[in-house]
Amino acid sequence: MSFPWAKHYEPKQPLMRWLDEKLPLPRLVYNAIGAGYPVPRNLNYFWNFGVLAGAALVIQIVTGVVLAMHYAANGGVAFGSVESIMRDVNAGWFLRYAHANGASMFLAVVYIHIGRGLYYGSYKAPREMVWLLGVVIFLLMMATAFMGYVLPWGQMSFWGAQVITGFFSAIPLVGDTIRIWLLGGFAPDNAALNRFFSLHYLLPFVIAGVIILHIWALHIPGSNNPTGVDVKGEQDTVPFHPYYTAKDGVGVAVFFLIFATFVFFSPNLLGHPDNYIEANPLSTPAHIVPEWYFLPFYAILKSFTADFILPAKLWGVLAMFGSILLLFFLPWLDSSPVRSANYRPTYRWFLIVLVVDVLVLGYVGGAEASARNVMMGQIAAAYYFAHFLIILPLVSAAERPRPLPNSITEAVLSKHGGTAPTKTALAG
Repeated sequence: MSFPWAKHYEPKQPLMRWLDEKLPLPRLVYNAIGAGYPVPRNLNYFWNFGVLAGAALVIQIVTGVVLAMHYAANGGVAFGSVESIMRDVNAGWFLRYAHANGASMFLAVVYIHIGRGLYYGSYKAPREMVWLLGVVIFLLMMATAFMGYVLPWGQMSFWGAQVITGFFSAIPLVGDTIRIWLLGGFAPDNAALNRFFSLHYLLPFVIAGVIILHIWALHIPGSNNPTGVDVKGEQDTVPFHPYYTAKDGVGVAVFFLIFATFVFFSPNLLGHPDNYIEANPLSTPAHIVPEWYFLPFYAILKSFTADFILPAKLWGVLAMFGSILLLFFLPWLDSSPVRSANYRPTYRWFLIVLVVDVLVLGYVGGAEASARNVMMGQIAAAYYFAHFLIILPLVSAAERPRPLPNSITEAVLSKHGGTAPTKTALAG
């Protein structure tokens, strides 16, 4: 769909005309994030989080590349090299804290981005591929974050690697072989540290490549919007630039303020103090926990305590990976023709319950394994799977959504007390 204001890129300077003919990169940018890209006029600030995720990835790559220049992936000196970065390298403390807190900020932004997709139905047709690529990005991020957490070679780094890779041994027949192959030995040591460092350095660039595919897939159907109603004509859209570049600029400014608060005032708030103790294979920490962004999945892993046909450990591993792989099937589990939860009151309540459920799983994942906490985790894990496999299909088939507006423009004008356009205007 083309709009009069979405003019084609027309370079005026001789150099830009030559560049457009030989390598039309400015044209690509103009049509992707510039005035040539039409966007629904009613996007709210939750649509900022895609740009914020991109900004967070850039921070991680830039700080990570510089940190890699001073890091030594050797079990004997890895911990000392991190301390040297903190104390001896110019602005090393800033780079290390920015990278560590940047990982938390990146995951926090992505969780909100996923939540927005769930609330507004951005996984539904015709944007299934956008969603599927997003889940791939999420899996790559989790792998990258786990391997990055191992690199400081503190107590939590070592024992986290020991515990997480140990779960592969639950796979029948080939589990121990896979674990030894991953670690390059029988326990985390130099070989594992080198492998994790190499992959941790590589995967952010793979993530960047998949993000390009993610954006490409988004540009084919165009952006979703809070009403979930398709664009009907020119009056439903505005150019991405300057409207949403300005709006995203505000979001990025707020993001950097929050990010700077963590880096400069509470750099270790989201970390674990035991990771400032050098890795010791002979001393197990009293309570091994992953980073906060893995806690819900760790709680699901710990929820299986009894053998049933298969060992409990294997059930836990299957459930942990299944809780993420389940997201791949979401576009087909939800058959409702209405996208936005603004017009799906029943679905909205169950989605709120799901958010609370995930927060409970996060609490249980970081708490001690008492009988009460284990039971809470089991109930919360059961609800998580029931939400996607049972509740969502039933709700999508049985609920009666509220009436949808005829167009995005009608929804915007009614919200602000304006007059809805005529059918002639809507026809464009």
